[in-house]
Amino acid sequence: MYQKFIKRLLDFSLSFIGLIFLIPVFLIIAFLVKKEDGGSVFFRQTRVGQNGKLFKIYKFRTMVEDAEKLGALVTREKDPRITKIGKLLRKYKLDELPQLINVLKGEMSLVGPRPEVPKYVKLYKEKYEKILKVKPGITDFAAVEFIDEEKILNDVENPEEVYLKEILPIKIKYYEKYIREVGFLTDIKLIFKTIFRIFR
Repeated sequence: MYQKFIKRLLDFSLSFIGLIFLIPVFLIIAFLVKKEDGGSVFFRQTRVGQNGKLFKIYKFRTMVEDAEKLGALVTREKDPRITKIGKLLRKYKLDELPQLINVLKGEMSLVGPRPEVPKYVKLYKEKYEKILKVKPGITDFAAVEFIDEEKILNDVENPEEVYLKEILPIKIKYYEKYIREVGFLTDIKLIFKTIFRIFR
């Protein structure tokens, strides 16, 4: 019942209210991103959603235009593709705010397994068959645990290989944990844990 009605009601209500109150913040960030290099304000990327349905995830652009063509899909903290304003946005996870649009549209939830790109989902197809039964989210156990993921990848020779072979398998276990424990209290706790970790 929670999954089908209360969770959606919570998602819709909080994302709608959040977007209204964050309009000034969105305008300021949009101005700063645009001012730095004149490029697009938003970054959109194809991710795999519930039941394998593809959708475009929204973020404020924190890297140079066409960054995906210039390097790996995963990002280090010191990645040269990150813009000056992008570093600040990433530090406080402000680049993730536009995902409230995805939540409002019903493509994502406030809390749920983080959506991955199709390329990575295919590598763990069997595991993702169960994970994709629930709606992906902005935060979850894995997002809280790996909130400093970009720092972890700073000193490795091949960040994408380390992500796929070491980090993603651990994330998948956290996704499975969320599916087992999904509920109103779990979601509320994860929302507050995420906020605490960001500003700790």
